[in-house]
Amino acid sequence: MRCLPILPLAALLLAGAARADQKDPRLEGLFYQLRAAGAAVDGKRAESEIWQIWSEGADEDSNILMWRGLVSMKRSDYAAARETFAALTEKAPEFAEGWNKKATVEFMLDDYDASVHDIERTLALEPRHFGALSGLGQIYLALGRKEAALKAFEAALAINPHLESLRTTVESLRKEIGGRPT
Repeated sequence: MRCLPILPLAALLLAGAARADQKDPRLEGLFYQLRAAGAAVDGKRAESEIWQIWSEGADEDSNILMWRGLVSMKRSDYAAARETFAALTEKAPEFAEGWNKKATVEFMLDDYDASVHDIERTLALEPRHFGALSGLGQIYLALGRKEAALKAFEAALAINPHLESLRTTVESLRKEIGGRPT
């Protein structure tokens, strides 16, 4: 549940780039690079490319809705962002990142039940969505469910070992709930 900077994404979305989403065949190689990258810079490069692909819709209308929702998020207009991402998920129900962005906004609005529902939808479409898993962990932390949070964070790290701030959170949670290793 991470937001990309608005201007570079807007340029990408509106530039007529090849349409992608979670079905893009480039993702297999990028996920391999993400896991195999020894250097953090290489891992972050693969992660950035994955986010770009995930954020590209199958058609221009989806891309415009994504852009509008991101702009509303940037302005902290979460009600408008939620409405826009709801329209996006209605228009493109197989677009995982639309669900993930909707879940992010719902989290910002403290609507954890709706956010968990949309994260589940995201993960059904893209089981490797480390952002959605990380967001799920954040929800569980907010609800005081530390073991569930740890499990979600560990799943995100298994997919993307370059989430350094998440690694720190995992280590802290392990100490709090009994030190179980991955």
